[in-house]
Amino acid sequence: MSDHVTSSPDIEVFPDGVRQVTCRNCLADAKNRLGFDFSMAFQPIVDVEAGGVFAYEALVRGPDGEGAGSVLSQVDEHNRYYFDQAARVTAIRLASKLGIDSVLSINFMPNAVYKPQACIRATMEAAAIYGIDPNRLMFEVTEAEKILDRNHLKSIFDEYRERGLLRAIDDYGEGFAGLNHLIELEPDVVKVDLNLVRGIDSHKSRQAVVRSTAIMCAEMGIDLVAEGVETAAEYETLREYGIRLFQGYWFAKPAFEALPEPRLP
Repeated sequence: MSDHVTSSPDIEVFPDGVRQVTCRNCLADAKNRLGFDFSMAFQPIVDVEAGGVFAYEALVRGPDGEGAGSVLSQVDEHNRYYFDQAARVTAIRLASKLGIDSVLSINFMPNAVYKPQACIRATMEAAAIYGIDPNRLMFEVTEAEKILDRNHLKSIFDEYRERGLLRAIDDYGEGFAGLNHLIELEPDVVKVDLNLVRGIDSHKSRQAVVRSTAIMCAEMGIDLVAEGVETAAEYETLREYGIRLFQGYWFAKPAFEALPEPRLP
């Protein structure tokens, strides 16, 4: 039975004038505020050393499992804030319903966060309501995301760190920020872009870049995820570099409103 979004956050106005989305009845009227429905699929990030799932990433889908593009194409500057907040609560609600017992990874839109301290309130409230330990929430920002204010993004990461939330850079190697993001944001997790992973077993340049990234992240205390792994040869090459966290079709495809069991090498 579908648990897709049919509502969106309420707004509470605080004395300082901050308008804040709250979890209370947060999915009550998304159809009116957003004008569309959406749900989530989940894909595991596997820890091959522990022999289990490190995290499940929540991936936006249409109400009947349509691709993310069908939803994200409807997000604009007028509804981005409501969508970002509703997406977080939806991921937490569904993951709880499905009995998640690992980290829950949620993609967020930094340009939708106007004030980190205020915009995280509904997320923390949702975690409390649905019984998700905040220390097992991870927020991903893609390196390719157009960042309007780098200092603002850093303030978001700093706020999340103070609250015990895990912070991740997705698609590392796709954008142009690269090393600056690692130094300035100090993420807990970095996910290597799938274009660096694709065919790495027979591509010397990709091998050099990913091997160097793995060494650098290990020295900085950052967990590295190889995403987009589709073949045994790619996995075996990446494993030689000491990488233990993997995501991709070779392990499991995203499952609509379900937590799929991954292949464990």
